[in-house]
Amino acid sequence: MPAQGREERTVLRTAIALLALVTAGCSLATEQQPQQAGQQTVTLVTHDSFAVRKELLDEFQKTSGIKVEVRKSGDAGALTNQLVLTKANPIGDIAYGVDSTFASRALNENVFQPYEAQGANKRYQLDATNRLTAIDIGDVCVNVHTSGLKGVAEPTTFEDLADPKYKDMLVVESPATSSPGLAFLLGTILHFGEDGWQGYWTRLKANGVKVVSGWEEAYNQEFSGTGKGTRPLVVSYASSPAATPDTKALLETCYRQVEYAGVLQGAKNPEGAKKVLDFMLSQQFQAEVPDQMYVYPAREGVALPEAWQKSAPMPTDVEATLPAQDVDRNRENWVNQWRSLVQG
Repeated sequence: MPAQGREERTVLRTAIALLALVTAGCSLATEQQPQQAGQQTVTLVTHDSFAVRKELLDEFQKTSGIKVEVRKSGDAGALTNQLVLTKANPIGDIAYGVDSTFASRALNENVFQPYEAQGANKRYQLDATNRLTAIDIGDVCVNVHTSGLKGVAEPTTFEDLADPKYKDMLVVESPATSSPGLAFLLGTILHFGEDGWQGYWTRLKANGVKVVSGWEEAYNQEFSGTGKGTRPLVVSYASSPAATPDTKALLETCYRQVEYAGVLQGAKNPEGAKKVLDFMLSQQFQAEVPDQMYVYPAREGVALPEAWQKSAPMPTDVEATLPAQDVDRNRENWVNQWRSLVQG
């Protein structure tokens, strides 16, 4: 779940400290080590927010004989671009991090080869050939700092955010530079329709919405829930309250993002890549997705950490998303229209 960029992830790892820890862990996991006899290597291309414990990769290497080398390539949008541009000479064996807002482009460009991974969740299957497999889910929603409202009733809907009682309270990320910003824009288009979303953003602008470049600035600098900003409403994730006390997600404003992985066409080690994909869907890997990448596991039946079950349970009745083909066809035009309305 889930541009692109994915600064969000990207997005929230028990704030900055946890983000530093998981990044450090991932860096350790990608250090070059001497190749052992009989050992094979699989190159995993991913976005900058991918995080996994070194110990988990070491255990997989012991049991499978496969060393996973992680190559990071910017946010989800940059990753998709690079995969398309290098498809004739792929830069890895498997890619993770193409999300539902960019997936149709990767599929149209035939970047991935078919493979039905073990444990795949069919609910998020994009095509009949299983070229992309859902790994995690992230619901982008407005978050509210309850005490920061200072006695004003909590909003619940998109419409509420344009009410004058919430003037100068909302901060959002630009859809031109941020994955959650793009998801929030798509959520408003889905909710208000092609003929209504522009008017809604005009009302938000008149109500003092603040636009910043990315999630880090919005959440950790402008949002009052972190103790640093002054605005009690922010576009973030349904999972964010697990890291930030006295906050909650407004589930009626959610837009679902799904992040995928797939074996690359022309991979040097396609069989090894298939095993890595199966590993990413294993119970063990999926159970660590919340604390490592602050998103929900895509595999069914994987329990969330206890803290998440209390403060950030996965929304079960929120499946709001636009068809990937519609997003791919209209994304640039929608963002340009948004720029003219909000920043022009």
